[in-house]
Amino acid sequence: MRHFVLRASLVSWIALGLCAMGGPAAEAQSVSKGSSGLPLPRFVSLKAKRVNLRIGPSTDYAVSWLYLKSGLPVEIIQEYENWRRIRDADGTEGWVSQTLLSGERTAVAAPWMRGDDVFVILRADSQSTAPAVAKLEPGVVIRLEECTGNWCLAEAGGVTGWVAQAEIWGAYPGEAFK
Repeated sequence: MRHFVLRASLVSWIALGLCAMGGPAAEAQSVSKGSSGLPLPRFVSLKAKRVNLRIGPSTDYAVSWLYLKSGLPVEIIQEYENWRRIRDADGTEGWVSQTLLSGERTAVAAPWMRGDDVFVILRADSQSTAPAVAKLEPGVVIRLEECTGNWCLAEAGGVTGWVAQAEIWGAYPGEAFK
C-alpha cells in the first residue's frame, strides 16, 4: 500500500503575526451557553481567506493578528453581540466578527509535536493497529467528518482516514459528533 506524507508546508495554515499575543492553548474547562444559545467553548473554523483578529469586539479596536487562510480551526471562548472571542492552536486570543467564522469542523495535527520524522498517522480504521493511509506532519490542517470520542474520521489532501482524537487540536477529549 502506498502511503502519503502530508507536509505542514504544503497543507498547513498560514498566519501573519502583527503582534505576539497569547500563551499555551487551554483545554475546555466547562461548558456554558453564549448569547447565541450555542455552547461555550466550541470549535469552529475560519470562513474567510483574510481574517483580522482584533483586541476588542468592534472594528474600532486595533488589529493584532491577520489570518491568511480559510479553514483554520479556532475555539470560540466568548460572545459579545455579533463578535466572537477566539483562541487558535498556538493560544493566541482575540475578537473576530461572527460572519468570518464557519461551523465546519477542522483540526490541526498535533501542533505541540516538533522534530524530524515526527508524524500523526491517518489510519484505514479507528484502531491503533489499522494500516496507515497517510502520515501527517504536525501543523497540517484536516477536515473532520465525525469524532467518536477517541477517533476522528478526517480528510487531508484528498486522503480520508481515522486519526486518534488525542493527536489533534480541534476536538475536545471525549467529544463525539457526526
